[in-house]
Amino acid sequence: MKILNKIYSVYGLVIFALVFIVLLPFFLLAIFVKPLEKTAGFLNHVWARLLFFFLFLNRSKIVYEEKLSRKQRYIFCANHFSFLDIPTMGLINHNFKFIGKSSLKKIPLWGYMYSKLHILVDRDSLRDRHASWVKCKEAVENGYSIAFFPEGGIMSKNPPELARFKEGSFKIAIEEQIPVVPVTIHNNHLLLPDKKPLIMHRGTISLKVHKPIWPNGTDDLAIHELKDKVRSVIEEELKLTHHAGR
Repeated sequence: MKILNKIYSVYGLVIFALVFIVLLPFFLLAIFVKPLEKTAGFLNHVWARLLFFFLFLNRSKIVYEEKLSRKQRYIFCANHFSFLDIPTMGLINHNFKFIGKSSLKKIPLWGYMYSKLHILVDRDSLRDRHASWVKCKEAVENGYSIAFFPEGGIMSKNPPELARFKEGSFKIAIEEQIPVVPVTIHNNHLLLPDKKPLIMHRGTISLKVHKPIWPNGTDDLAIHELKDKVRSVIEEELKLTHHAGR
């Protein structure tokens, strides 16, 4: 079984590369042809669907508590326990930019695309954090939604327990008065655990897109309340699914 999982993991890496290379010309058009930039969200969705189809993870289970408006800007906020979480968020067919770690830029070709179409941040640099903050506000003002992992990376030592949430994107939601959509990714930490060597397992991609939570106020207290509400929703869903044995 271990040998089969290793073979499947290598296969998964090859599929990741091949699907991206096939879509690369379209991503490049989105990068260099300004009117096509907003097709990037749809391309992310296509990439996610194709990737999971060829990984035999196509039986994805996506539950929406409420239908999302195509015209509304949102801040999508998800737990982060696995490298599968980024493509999993792409299953949400909405026009958003990711906020991700600057280290993602190091991935050949894919890192270049990601850095041009999304927002990367070096959290150890105060200047870089401020620059990413400005880019996020500009993206929202230009009609984009934002997707981020409030834990700031794969930080939890014992998934599905959440690590501490950072406040950055909640501040944007408060300043722009747009809703935050909690997203619970149920079991990616079982399909691709954050352990070395990285070994992938077959299974079902499962996520729940919760009801949007609107900001209540514009001060620091409102930021903390919004963060706590979003964390509570995701935490409760993780507890329910964990006890149910998903």
